[in-house]
Amino acid sequence: MGQVGRVGQVGRVGESTMADISRAFLQNSVSLLTSDYLPKIERCVEHLTDDDVWWRANDASNSIGNLLLHLRGNVTQWIIGGVGGRPRERRRQQEFDERARIPSQALLAQLRAAVEEAAEVIRGLDADALLGSRQIQDYDVTVLEAIYHVVEHFSMHTGQIILLTKARTGEDLKLWRPVRETISGTQ
Repeated sequence: MGQVGRVGQVGRVGESTMADISRAFLQNSVSLLTSDYLPKIERCVEHLTDDDVWWRANDASNSIGNLLLHLRGNVTQWIIGGVGGRPRERRRQQEFDERARIPSQALLAQLRAAVEEAAEVIRGLDADALLGSRQIQDYDVTVLEAIYHVVEHFSMHTGQIILLTKARTGEDLKLWRPVRETISGTQ
């Protein structure tokens, strides 16, 4: 009898632990997008002119402007449309082909709006939703995989934007601070 009770308790603890892990995954995903990667991109763009934002090393490379369009498109297609089911249209190739030199502040505003809407979608999910199936960009994925894809994709392009910004400005952007400096409020 005692062992049956233990098994039942383990089952409940296991479910509770999975719910906690799911909540942590969702919260960390939102935090990475909204409080880590996006602010780093915004900090980079602050250091650049619109000409810098649209500069490309060569025809095979993307400009920061193209990467900003691409990030917005990816977040919109995968999270807002794919996970959230909100109707969205994406012209992926146009994100890379754009040469019109859209002002950087307009690009950032569009990206910020997409990230905020995606964060809203992610915050509305629970543990059960993470295993739901979706077809996004011809891939069969779970909601968890879709979120994971967007977060890692955003991270990769944030790194490219940082590298391009440093190459254009030659400046230390001071994007990372030790934890104790962040906590104490010193810069």
